[in-house]
Amino acid sequence: MSSTTTPYLRLLTTTQFAFNTGFYAVLPYLATHLGTGLGMTGWLVGLVLGLRTFSQQGLFVIGGALTDRYGPRPVVLTGCLLRIAGFGWLAFAASTATVIGAVLLTGFAAALFSPAVESETAREAVRHEQRTGTPRAHVLARFAAAGQAGAFLGPLLGSLLLLLDGGFRAACLAGVLVFVAVLAGHARFMTHRDPVTRTAAHRGAMRQVFTGRPFLLLCLAYSSYLVAYNQLYLSLPAEVQRATGSQAALGWFFALSSLLVVLAQLPLTRWSAHRLAPRTALVTGLVTVAAGFAAVPLTPSGPSGLLPPAALVVLLTLGQMLLVPAARGLVPDLVDDRHLGLATGALSSVSGLAVLGGSAATGALLDAPAPVRWAVLAAVPLAGAALALTLPVGAGGKQGRGSGGGVGVETSPTRSGGRTP
Repeated sequence: MSSTTTPYLRLLTTTQFAFNTGFYAVLPYLATHLGTGLGMTGWLVGLVLGLRTFSQQGLFVIGGALTDRYGPRPVVLTGCLLRIAGFGWLAFAASTATVIGAVLLTGFAAALFSPAVESETAREAVRHEQRTGTPRAHVLARFAAAGQAGAFLGPLLGSLLLLLDGGFRAACLAGVLVFVAVLAGHARFMTHRDPVTRTAAHRGAMRQVFTGRPFLLLCLAYSSYLVAYNQLYLSLPAEVQRATGSQAALGWFFALSSLLVVLAQLPLTRWSAHRLAPRTALVTGLVTVAAGFAAVPLTPSGPSGLLPPAALVVLLTLGQMLLVPAARGLVPDLVDDRHLGLATGALSSVSGLAVLGGSAATGALLDAPAPVRWAVLAAVPLAGAALALTLPVGAGGKQGRGSGGGVGVETSPTRSGGRTP
């Protein structure tokens, strides 16, 4: 962590790492626990996992709106308390109804915690940029890398507990301990902020956010990335199965993706923040993701059958590392600062709905000829890149804030004279 980063930003980044560590210590083993441990049928396991995703991603907009109204502190603390209760409940849930109740609670906990922390990090990143000239993408990249580090360490923690015969219950209780630590850290150090008095402007926040053309275009462009990223769970397993006859190598590809982010996110963002405007980074990232899909049918099969999925994972992850900090950094330039929490949540919720619809469409492509399937998948992020080209350049870019149509916080140029994201 850079010495120039404020203690408050270090708190937000560290707790993001801890939150993901506790979450991913449990999530990868949930399906096996439901099917093997509790004897649920396959369709019921899928339903439970789908409900968990909906209660989290689909409800981000609620967490964001509550953050704008009451400030991040009470929303984050409530999210931590609900996650502790949810994981504690899940550890002992034995019936379908109790399991569904527990996963809904854990999902809604994240729908509160994540938009509050993400919007607060974006807001602090802009302030840090104003004070020091350090591009906000540096802060957002550290935040993303910390989350990926937690996503990498969490499954290892869960595996260790399973190897020690602790079982799924031990993984859940370990997650509870992690979230207790996160709760304590935020209760002690998170900034207090008085609730906002609701005015006509606040009551019309939803309309203002969703009628802003640049923000909607950003949502659609970002959605194309998430639809593409979801192929790690849909098309990648099918490709690994086709190439090797099993999915035994799948875990290594997920580990590769997480390690790339942990090791390369900060250097790549440091490079791009001084050389690329945010819009350019967003477009470049989406084109890189598209290249990952286009490369799959071009890579030879046979003994090198794992090269296509490896190329997909590497290029998709590189694209992700370029575009995610850029997209998050653009949000404060496109919306009123009073609605930053709502907009942050809306970005995830709109993308989640796109993934929900896109998964069915892309799933139907699994039986299509390989060149057709991968060409269509490559077209999705390319369409997103075309939409992103219509966005304002971003803070520090040639068009500046004034042409973006947003009313976010203004930023200062970097000390090195490069563009700020």
